[in-house]
Amino acid sequence: MKLKFYVLLVLLSTFASAQIKGNAPAVYGQNVMSSADLGNAQVYGATTAFRQQQLVPNANITIDVKALNNVVADAYTAVFNLVQIGETSQDTNTLMNERVNKVKTELITHGINSNDIVIDVISFVPVYETVVEKKLFSKKYNEVPVGFELQQNIHVKFSKVNQFEKILSACANNEIYNLVKVDYFIEDIKAVYTNLRAEILKVLKEKQQFYKDLGFDLTDYKPIIADTKYCYFPKEFYKHYEAFACTSLEAIKKNQGVLSAEKQISYYYDPLSFKAYDVVLNAAIVEPVIQVGMEIKLQYAERPKEEAPKEKEVIKNKFFMVSDEGTINVKELKLEN
Repeated sequence: MKLKFYVLLVLLSTFASAQIKGNAPAVYGQNVMSSADLGNAQVYGATTAFRQQQLVPNANITIDVKALNNVVADAYTAVFNLVQIGETSQDTNTLMNERVNKVKTELITHGINSNDIVIDVISFVPVYETVVEKKLFSKKYNEVPVGFELQQNIHVKFSKVNQFEKILSACANNEIYNLVKVDYFIEDIKAVYTNLRAEILKVLKEKQQFYKDLGFDLTDYKPIIADTKYCYFPKEFYKHYEAFACTSLEAIKKNQGVLSAEKQISYYYDPLSFKAYDVVLNAAIVEPVIQVGMEIKLQYAERPKEEAPKEKEVIKNKFFMVSDEGTINVKELKLEN
């Protein structure tokens, strides 16, 4: 009875742990997290120890502010690649136009403007095959043109995320499966940076006031400054992982040894963490966003104190006259310098 209770307790403990972790790939995966992903966290074996940063007093005062804005894109452009082959150049071009026109018609019915669909011709080249030419005492392999290959890209601009599913469906219905990329665009990036500068100034003034409240007069310090800005797109933050373990149920059905199954590589969106930022705008991310950031650092060095100027000692000349007779009476001559 005790043994059964112990086994039940272990199973419950394991189940509770799994419920907390869920199926998160960053926890249950193979070669997912590295020391680079953990930032400055110290790694000891399989556990991670987070410790407080050591504070070292410094004669200089450093004030830095970091701001991040998670911006939802105003527009998107999806790029699809399609290839068409034919026996003649005219046949190839005709078949390609039929597929493209069908895609355009279906996209327009889904609310895509015809001006937002652009065709980019990549290549139009002949296709060769090797033909064997046999003679009495020799054999030659010659390449001869047997057809043509036309390759194009379709650029589709859209403004709502839910339109992308319909775009994929329209392309798939016309045998277009190669999605090259999706670009994100912000209409007014200047306004985004202006907003970030205003937020940085607010926090900067608060931190300067904090040091003044501590008794430091920043006017007695000489400041130097460094600043930067950056913009990251979702495609730069997709990570992949592979299942840690995956076995086949065929082993149970066939009542024989375990058969290993193919482990699928999965991808997930892992944006910048905002734990190091003082200001985060639109912190709750639902969809992939464009992350725009700004950082500023001020370093104050104490000005050297100026010494009071010393008064110069004025030396006055004195003149004396001695008698020729050798008398000991010495008189000072009062002469103006």
